[in-house]
Amino acid sequence: MEEKRDDIASSIGLLVLRVGIGAFMLTHGLGKLQMLLAGQFDKFADPIGLGKGISLALMTFAEFFCALSVIFGFATRFAAVPLIFGMTVAAAVVHSNDPWTMGEGARLFMTGASKSWAAKEPALLYLIPFLSLVFTGAGRFSIDEFIRQRRQERSKRSGYQ
Repeated sequence: MEEKRDDIASSIGLLVLRVGIGAFMLTHGLGKLQMLLAGQFDKFADPIGLGKGISLALMTFAEFFCALSVIFGFATRFAAVPLIFGMTVAAAVVHSNDPWTMGEGARLFMTGASKSWAAKEPALLYLIPFLSLVFTGAGRFSIDEFIRQRRQERSKRSGYQ
């Protein structure tokens, strides 16, 4: 009984994590989706040399569509991978010259030492939960679990275990 309660508690925690981090990421993806649909490729960075349009399309896919997938717990481990890659590129390439923390970025901006208060921290804060989901999966309250249970039922009916 204790093990089942722990499993439910862990799954609730994973649900909160998925919905929370996915929803916040979705807000970034929505802006990129609007840019993509408006053909505003020139406003987007090209951090790894793929071209601005392709970079925008890939980040829109990650931050909008993969974030939705994470929220619903569908192909969660796979959906987290493009998000991890995108956040790694954001922290290591896009913000390579920025300070590690937002506090330091704000201090530099306020003193006039920097034109913005950008930092590596936000990208890394997004990266960590998505990396965790690669290892944990979506939990019980997810489409992934529903699919797993359906497959298990089908295999029992067909005699495969």
